[in-house]
Amino acid sequence: MKTQMTLAAAAVLLGTVVTPALAQEKIKLGVIVTLSGPAAALGQQVRDGFTLAVKDLGSKMGGRDVEVVVVDDELKPDAAVTKVKGLLEREKVDFVVGPIFSNILQAIHRPITESKTFLISPNAGPSTFAGKDCNPFFYVTSYQNDQVHEILGKVAQDRGYKRMYLMVPNYQAGKDSVAGFKLDYKGEIVEESYMPLNTLDFQPELSKISSQKPDALFTFMPGGLGVNLVKQYRQAGLADTIPVLSAFTVDESTLPAQQDAAVGMFGGANWAPNLDNPQNKKFVAAYEAAYNIVPGTYAFQAYDAAMLIDSAVKAVKGDLSNKDAVRAALKKADFTSLRGTFKFNTNGYPIQDFYLTKVAKRPDGKFQTEIVQKVFENYGDRYAKDCKAAN
Repeated sequence: MKTQMTLAAAAVLLGTVVTPALAQEKIKLGVIVTLSGPAAALGQQVRDGFTLAVKDLGSKMGGRDVEVVVVDDELKPDAAVTKVKGLLEREKVDFVVGPIFSNILQAIHRPITESKTFLISPNAGPSTFAGKDCNPFFYVTSYQNDQVHEILGKVAQDRGYKRMYLMVPNYQAGKDSVAGFKLDYKGEIVEESYMPLNTLDFQPELSKISSQKPDALFTFMPGGLGVNLVKQYRQAGLADTIPVLSAFTVDESTLPAQQDAAVGMFGGANWAPNLDNPQNKKFVAAYEAAYNIVPGTYAFQAYDAAMLIDSAVKAVKGDLSNKDAVRAALKKADFTSLRGTFKFNTNGYPIQDFYLTKVAKRPDGKFQTEIVQKVFENYGDRYAKDCKAAN
């Protein structure tokens, strides 16, 4: 007995008994999203979905308390880099979660991954990091950007639309959206329009659509862009004559502002609030109770991001010092996703199902997207074959 006590005392003096101290240290999670300007609603959904997940976990992961630090990237790459450096150097976060926009991700990806900190994207999934430039410290709980747009291209082709008008923002995700749409669509593209990210007035474009009379419009206009476009499209009388196939334009982040103007418009997604599984029904109810709005993909993907991190922390028993072990645990994605079927491809992007959705007005007066049909099943992105990172 004396020998055991002596050894224990020596271990304490030498600092080798670390488990109690480890349990006392908080896991710090940095969340960087857009929380100001026209796109703020998107960032709020990520923040709130992530916060709800942490609350559901009892604010603990792997037996350790969790602290969440949220910063606004202001939708400015330079500001985002400064904020990320603060998270890494001052806050010393264990994981970074974010951002919304791909141009911001491109700015912060390198400083985060080079610091050997895991970056979990709950939304942005550009092609640039899905192929040969994939990274073992980068994981995505949403999709590769092209994929959602591929849904609309396939639908347009399957429905026999001969002439399409394409309108997207002029940045990386906009270019990815066009590339994704074109994968399956083989008809004529009468116009391929790239709009500034700060566009508020779409009247010139709407006049061109009206005169060219395409079979349908394909558009990707997130946040405030989508709010203005949909309202102006409906006011111009185009909604009843030229169908809208959209991505991230009519969703739960924009519908509270668009309301009836968006009803009947189609979208592409990896999820919808009415997806029929127990975990999703529980999440939607809890989110609406907490925030009094219908959750969108941004919220559900952020919820899944928190659950992914929790699964990894549990797998390594709260010890984040072994990066290889944490990486292996993240790759397993050993949690129940709100979307149901989910696993990581070799590049850290998901393999999952994709759906065509349609905006509907619920009996309670709220608006949501609802699944019309499954378009792709267990679908991985086309860039994964070029990824050589040891994910």
